[in-house]
Amino acid sequence: MLSDIDSASNLVSLFLKRADAGGDAPFLGAKRDGKWIAISWAEAARQVCVLAENLRALGLEDGDRVALISENRPQWCIADLGIMAAGLVTVPAYVTNTERDHVHILDNSGARAVIVSTEKLSAPLIPAIMRTGMAEHIIAIEGIRQYQSGNLDSHSWARVLEGDAGAARRAVEARLTGIGRSTTACIIYTSGTGGAPRGVMQHHGAILCNIAGAAEILLDDFGVAPDERFLSFLPLSHAYEHTGGQFLPIAVGAQIYYAEGLEKLASNIEETRPTFMVVVPRLFEVLRTRIMKLVEKQGRVANALMDTALAVGERRAAGRRRVGDGLRDFTVDRLLRPKIRQRFGGRMKAMVSGGAPLNPEVGIFFESMGLTMLQGYGQTEAGPVISCNRPAAGIAMASVGPPLRGVEVRIAPDGEILVRGELVMYGYWQNRAETERTIKDGWLHTGDIGHLDEAGRIVITDRKKDMIVNDKGDNIAPQKLEGMLTLQPEIAQAMVSGDKRPYVVGLIVPDAEWALEWCQAQDEKFDCKRVQELPAFRSAIRAAIDRVNQDLSVIEKVRGFTFADEPFTIENEQLTPSMKIRPKRPPARHAPTMRRTIWLPPCRMRWSAAIPRWRSSWAKLSRQ
Repeated sequence: MLSDIDSASNLVSLFLKRADAGGDAPFLGAKRDGKWIAISWAEAARQVCVLAENLRALGLEDGDRVALISENRPQWCIADLGIMAAGLVTVPAYVTNTERDHVHILDNSGARAVIVSTEKLSAPLIPAIMRTGMAEHIIAIEGIRQYQSGNLDSHSWARVLEGDAGAARRAVEARLTGIGRSTTACIIYTSGTGGAPRGVMQHHGAILCNIAGAAEILLDDFGVAPDERFLSFLPLSHAYEHTGGQFLPIAVGAQIYYAEGLEKLASNIEETRPTFMVVVPRLFEVLRTRIMKLVEKQGRVANALMDTALAVGERRAAGRRRVGDGLRDFTVDRLLRPKIRQRFGGRMKAMVSGGAPLNPEVGIFFESMGLTMLQGYGQTEAGPVISCNRPAAGIAMASVGPPLRGVEVRIAPDGEILVRGELVMYGYWQNRAETERTIKDGWLHTGDIGHLDEAGRIVITDRKKDMIVNDKGDNIAPQKLEGMLTLQPEIAQAMVSGDKRPYVVGLIVPDAEWALEWCQAQDEKFDCKRVQELPAFRSAIRAAIDRVNQDLSVIEKVRGFTFADEPFTIENEQLTPSMKIRPKRPPARHAPTMRRTIWLPPCRMRWSAAIPRWRSSWAKLSRQ
């Protein structure tokens, strides 16, 4: 299987090989009318080839860019592969993009065609197309208003999937002989945590190198069965899901099922019974909180079992096992872990965390619950996976594992992690200056600070540009502190600051459920502005911060805090689509205390109104 990936000249050829082997077996699954329906490998291959030829029939030529705006669904994968099979370049865009975002991407990429899934997603897109005048064709997966004005022609998804499948396959195979590993496969725009998104040119070889390294871990450390299934949840427009959630399962011949969204993710996991998932740390933090609350409601025995599991897990992670831990572990494995694993479908082999640092405590928790947690590391400019924890190398939750097969890593004198190999991008689209700043002598300068441990595993300290440097010149990693704060049940989100100041302070978003329970216990009216002004409420949050401070050095301790006006979300542009905090200049009211506070408008929403929405996301997981 690895030899197939290594020898593949492009991603489409690898897919067609897997499709020929898969035949009528299920490949792409989605829920329709309350039932999970799967498209076979053979049918997916037919659609990919026919789509490719119809794209060429529109007048598109080798290297032309095609923008793809859609939620995760089977048509996303088919469109992506079809674009590449036509000798074109996919330009994925987030479904949360504004008109301004679309204008930037369309203008920068010069996309000649656009594929969009729904009328709703077309609303900010169409004005952007009109403003740029770039796109000549728009293809709608679902019905949208027809556009036949100027240079813009409208086409239906059903129409571009019509044609002679045999002739299309022959034409695609002939074209693929001219598409090599060095050919650009897609331009993926970064999520914009540090300015305007830049288009990363990922070539076929970069993604093939990535999936070969990841596939080696699956094959050697877990084994790959004929019925392996990935549940796709993170945005496919993000490089992490694009490679890990789409092309990796294709490479190992696995099925891909598409979650319905965050609000139904818990039930989707139970229904689809996946064997692998790629997820961001924030989601794991939420899951951890929900599992702990679930167990707490089960009574003394369940709580004692959880305490035992965590104690044994922590000692195992630290290499300090005690006499009797084997028996304790056996008891937990019989009485607690099966129930937890069942919440994850009962077949989960591994969950891979990426996109942001994972707090080691979270990883140890899931390992203690009998769920294998692997933390990966990378960035869009590197395919995007650079390293990943794996059982064969010894899983260390404080690390992100050894470099993948085919990846070279070295540490610069200033601590920056440098990467070299086929996985490194050729550059940023139409941005030579930034490319030359990022890639020097073949080495990708990641902007991350870290080191290699005694086992050759990468340990990340922080982003080079995000490091807090206090007034004494000490370096403090903000992501570590923020991760520890959000593990407290009282705190949903946190941001710390302290650049050029004598101490660190925090911007806190209280946990809505906890705040509601606190108000009920105190017989207080639940109002987000009023409750924050109560001395007792502030003291409770202060106590949570003090618990964190006990495990921090003197320079890291959070000495003060203030409340954010509302949660950090993608909609208010405080989070990127990949759920990272988008740092901005602090507003005037927080400037004295915050290093990189985001601007937040005045609170117009009561927490009580938001709670049902937040709770529903994991209602299934908490069900008795």
